[in-house]
Amino acid sequence: MVACGLHVANSGSVPVPPKPPEAVRVATHNVHYIRLGRETGPWSVGDWERRREALSAAFGAFQADLVAFQEMESFAGGSGSPVNLALDALLERHPGYAAAATGDWREFPPTQPILYLRARFERLDQGWFFFSDTPDVLYSRTFDGSWPAFASWARFEDRRSGARFRVVNVHFEYRSRSNRRLSAALVRDRVRPWIESGETVLLAGDLNAWHGARTMELLESAGLRFAPVDGATFHFDRGLNLLPAIDHIAATDGARRIGPPVVLRRRFAGDWPSDHYPVLVDYRLPTAALP
Repeated sequence: MVACGLHVANSGSVPVPPKPPEAVRVATHNVHYIRLGRETGPWSVGDWERRREALSAAFGAFQADLVAFQEMESFAGGSGSPVNLALDALLERHPGYAAAATGDWREFPPTQPILYLRARFERLDQGWFFFSDTPDVLYSRTFDGSWPAFASWARFEDRRSGARFRVVNVHFEYRSRSNRRLSAALVRDRVRPWIESGETVLLAGDLNAWHGARTMELLESAGLRFAPVDGATFHFDRGLNLLPAIDHIAATDGARRIGPPVVLRRRFAGDWPSDHYPVLVDYRLPTAALP
């Protein structure tokens, strides 16, 4: 009841603000797996057909330059599948975007793509690493043997300014605190050399951690600064705002945040796109390009 009292006031949603000139709008959204083996019921193929319009409408409302997605996989069992219903639908409906940090599931885990405006950005590179003792082994299980989890990343160049930067997309374990902390420590160790070299790094995703948690402190120790998201970002697929934010966006010091984060706590096209709300943050990135 205490949690409900603290966070129910954050019900509803503020309008999406106009994007400031030269800002880069970054969004994160956990959209939940689609289970290909289920015709009906929650997160089934039938459920996807019902909510696909909501996801497309939400994506259009972001007005984002870059969107980091989690759980964007049509799950058929096993480690991967050539089918990705949600990704294909968004790229078809929103042809101005392309997908980075994804690929053939036999070589690149497809679950955490980063969609970007193709007219504004050029993708320079992309990669992944798993939250594991063998992070460079595809689909390796997490530190305690749980399901594989990973970070995807992509490096971009802004066609307007020439600035180069990297986006890291993460999804940490929701059950195991030790897994979350070990995963965050691995991300910290991977991003620190990029940051120390002067590279602008943006991090987005479902951390399954609240502001002030050790998980976030580990990432902050590498030089990332989290936008202060207030109120719920996970809503149980019912609009129930009972927990503090677990979906977050962070950036290195050279990226200047413009305005507060925005959480879109509402239905789109009459339905919830997923059990998480989208989170948006505007940044002004350094204009000097790295070599």
